[in-house]
Amino acid sequence: MTFQPTLPATFDALPNPRGGAVHAAETALADARRALEARRDCAGPLLHAAHALREAGWLSAHRFADTLLLVSPLALVANSDAANLDEGGAHRVASAALGDFRAALARHNLRELSCSPTLYARMHAMCQVLAPHTPGFTVSFEDYALGARPVPPATMRPQPAQRIAHMRARYEAALLPALKTQTAGSRAAAAWADAAFNEMDACLAELTGTDPYDFWRLASACGRALRASRHATGEADARRFYARCNLALADQARGMQLAPRSLVRSTLALLWRDYALFGAAAEDADHVEVLHDYGLTVDWHVAATQASEALWEEGASEQAGNVAAQRGDTRELGVLTLSAQAYEDFLQTADASMAALNEHARTASSPEKADPGAALQAGDAAYRVGAAACALGLGHVALLADALGLAWRRTAHARVTTPAVRSHVVVEAPDPRALEQGCEALRAMLLKTAAGVAPPDSSAALAALARAIERGGG
Repeated sequence: MTFQPTLPATFDALPNPRGGAVHAAETALADARRALEARRDCAGPLLHAAHALREAGWLSAHRFADTLLLVSPLALVANSDAANLDEGGAHRVASAALGDFRAALARHNLRELSCSPTLYARMHAMCQVLAPHTPGFTVSFEDYALGARPVPPATMRPQPAQRIAHMRARYEAALLPALKTQTAGSRAAAAWADAAFNEMDACLAELTGTDPYDFWRLASACGRALRASRHATGEADARRFYARCNLALADQARGMQLAPRSLVRSTLALLWRDYALFGAAAEDADHVEVLHDYGLTVDWHVAATQASEALWEEGASEQAGNVAAQRGDTRELGVLTLSAQAYEDFLQTADASMAALNEHARTASSPEKADPGAALQAGDAAYRVGAAACALGLGHVALLADALGLAWRRTAHARVTTPAVRSHVVVEAPDPRALEQGCEALRAMLLKTAAGVAPPDSSAALAALARAIERGGG
């Protein structure tokens, strides 16, 4: 995995100097912070912030603001005197969450807002405050990170019962020492854990099938990424991942051919997290390909040493300063304020990508006759629009473009069912009509963007694509 810079405690990723700003939300959060510090009602400013973030398509940030809104009354009840608040009080939780949220929002990095461990930890703390008042209220990391994104089903191909039993015995034998030694500090314990993780990685690799949507392919990539980023040990979500893979093996032994949807989503979110925050290097190409098959994109970084990363950070800071200095050279798209240069660059990228997408779409519109290469190129063109929109801050455009890219990926991987091919390995191509409607909706959004009008909410078109992508048995 690519080198990860050492950042301050409240930072999970670098600022995005060319990203758009939702100034209405930033101002509202500043007002909410002042109100909270003065022990006054801050619901109004938080509601304004949530509405602005929703309009911009910053859905994870919108969810965070909504949760802050729910917690805020609890921070002002009875124990309004700071001296009477215990260390885990609602006021302390709300104040810390609001502070980190404001800092993250000012970095204009949509991927950080979706995948930030710091923000998710604050979200989890707020859920704990709300739980006694709203039983069952919780937000998992995958739900926070993936939001409205469609996730295709993942299969578990039938294998001989004896082989599955043998693989599960091997995996379980390694799982217990790995979980036991995750917090151990001795060198011997660390070596023991490392050997156990090596064995589990080997099991996941051996279980992997040829289907691009084979669950063990996704799980194997996630395990390797967790270890490369040193998150495999000592992290609750990682421990849960390895334990749930053991349960999935038991499900496969009982004949289940689809991995549980919640497990697929949580595994995908863990795989995406560090790549979304820090980008990918050349050696991560296989993992990036897996992410593309599931509708997620990342930035590519070439920095691989502390010195080169420092230079990259310095350049980013310099660029941020230059962008900030050009205050008059901006564009307003609804609630989003954009650098004029970044806006023009995006339009050029989007224009070229849509031209390529339309060209490939014409040659690949019939799934039964589709050229997989043309469908893959159509998907890549949509992903380029999605990545560029994400960098600019056009959240609704980014979500729809990524979903369209995933739909074309599914089309590329689709196979025709024959008596010689069991149905469980068939990737069902999305309905061509859904692809056409998705492409038309994306084109309409980009035309509005080019005209200087805020693109509309993409939820209807996104929902139609999601139904086409997630239907069937994968």
